[in-house]
Amino acid sequence: MKYRTFLTTLVLFLFSFNLGILIISVTTFKDTVNRAEEKSLGEHYFITSALLKDFYAVESRGIDIEGSLGSLLQSYSYLFGDKKVKLALYKGNQLVYSNRQEIVLPSSFSEPPADGNRLVSMQESDGCTYVMVSGKLPVPYDFYTMIYLYDTTDAITAWKQTKNMLFFAGLILSSLLALGLLLLLNRIFKPLSQISQISRNIAAGAYETRLPISGHDELSEMAQSFNHMAEEIQCQMQQLATAAEQKQQFVDNLAHELRTPLTAIYGYAEYIQKIARTEEDKLFATNYIMSESRRLQNIAYHLLDLATLRENKIERSNVRMEQLIRGVEQVLSMKAAEQKIRITYEYRFETLFCNADLMHILLVNLIDNAMKACDPGGVIKLNADLEGEHKVISVQDNGKGMAEDHLVHITEAFYRVDSSRSRSGGGAGLGLTLCQQIAVNHGAELSFSSELGKGTTAKLTFTS
Repeated sequence: MKYRTFLTTLVLFLFSFNLGILIISVTTFKDTVNRAEEKSLGEHYFITSALLKDFYAVESRGIDIEGSLGSLLQSYSYLFGDKKVKLALYKGNQLVYSNRQEIVLPSSFSEPPADGNRLVSMQESDGCTYVMVSGKLPVPYDFYTMIYLYDTTDAITAWKQTKNMLFFAGLILSSLLALGLLLLLNRIFKPLSQISQISRNIAAGAYETRLPISGHDELSEMAQSFNHMAEEIQCQMQQLATAAEQKQQFVDNLAHELRTPLTAIYGYAEYIQKIARTEEDKLFATNYIMSESRRLQNIAYHLLDLATLRENKIERSNVRMEQLIRGVEQVLSMKAAEQKIRITYEYRFETLFCNADLMHILLVNLIDNAMKACDPGGVIKLNADLEGEHKVISVQDNGKGMAEDHLVHITEAFYRVDSSRSRSGGGAGLGLTLCQQIAVNHGAELSFSSELGKGTTAKLTFTS
């Protein structure tokens, strides 16, 4: 592209520049010739007019004209003593006078038109260039033909030198301009070359590569736009990589979660089938199989809920807080009594714009996680209050708490705070992931704060 632009521009410039020099040269040449012809015509007219008067004067004195031609024309030769001027007088086709060596003339010049018109032409002779003017003398001396030759060799030579100098200067100037044009195009196309190189680097995986930006022209704007595009590509690739990593981690965790209950179910089923045991043993194995089956069922339901939340928009309405909290209390009161955990509820706004069923799931999951973290005698507080213009629901417990590095991961699917990765109470490991998705669908922000040995607080802030 750069070299095509260079060659096209250079050819157009050279054509235009040399055409201009050619036009100037031709115009100058024509002007030089026209001036020489005008000078020659003027002097030819002066000589013929003066010679006509001399002929009349000689005849009036009774002197033969032909015998006096030499003396008459000699005075004009002295008058035009410049070596550039030559005079010749013909009588018919016979030369009767010449002040220089004879010059071979075209036959038409020795016999010009009889109507008084004069012939003018350029003639090359002996390496010289002449302007020739030929014309008959007026009647009754029209049998004489006066030929005037003006040597324009110096003027033509000067024109040729000027023309050659112009073309030589044009060659030098064209070379300099071609070099300047090449440097300019290199500078102009440098960002494009950089874009091409950086595009290849980005395609090869170097997403952090950026174009240098200098100045405030269109190329700088283009570089800024390209860098913005590269940043977006890098961001998208990072998001894709993160998403791929999360999906792989999800699959790995799901496989781990499924392997444990399936192994137990298969083992106890085989135990019942192959070994003769008491009814009490069979009942124990059956209960364990049912417990693990419920865990698999919970995982399936939670995954289905997550898929539904990602693909569909939820319907929301103004729900009374009293009704919402009563439903949560009915679900958890018996379990809390069994574990000897006290749950308190307090709210300072009457309604919440939400999906009642999903908000019920979110609050139940948050309190259920808090109950798992508490020992017997623990206390869990659910508070619904206003912070500025935003409604906030918090669930606070005084349980075990967790380290800071665990807080950023607890909403990931199947994430376990304990290193043993054991799951007590039949949990599916998807509760907080589901809570996070419900919060996103409500335009809310779910955050956690915790301290080891003092408990954890989950806060749901409605920002819209």
